[in-house]
Amino acid sequence: MSTQPASGDTSPRDTAQTANTAQTENAPTDTAQDAAPQEAHLDTELKSIIADVLGIDAEQADALNEESGLFGHLPELDSMAVAGLLTEMEDRLDIVIEDDDVDGEMLETYGGLLAFAQTKITEG
Repeated sequence: MSTQPASGDTSPRDTAQTANTAQTENAPTDTAQDAAPQEAHLDTELKSIIADVLGIDAEQADALNEESGLFGHLPELDSMAVAGLLTEMEDRLDIVIEDDDVDGEMLETYGGLLAFAQTKITEG
C-alpha cells in the first residue's frame, strides 16, 4: 500500500503551502510605482497651497522644481507668510507640524519643503 496521496489528492501540508503561496502572490507590494501617484498628488497639492497662501499665479507655482529657492528667493514668502504656509499645509495635508520641525533647510528649496511634507505624511 502506497503512502503517497493519489493523483488529485492533497495533504494538509500541500494545502497550507498553496494557501501561503497565494497570499504571497496577492499581497500588496510597496514599490516606487505605487508611491509615484501619491508623490505627484502631493506635488500638485503643495504647489496649490503655495499659490493660494502667497497669492502667486498657479503657473508660477507649477514652475517650481526641487531646486527652486523659496525663503529668501520669493519676495512673497516672508516670515508671516511662512506661518500661513505651515498652517495651510497642516489643514490641507492633514499633518501636524511642531515648532521643532521647522528649520531653514526645509524652507530653503521647494524640494526641501516637498520632502518635509512627504515625511510628515508618512509619519502619520
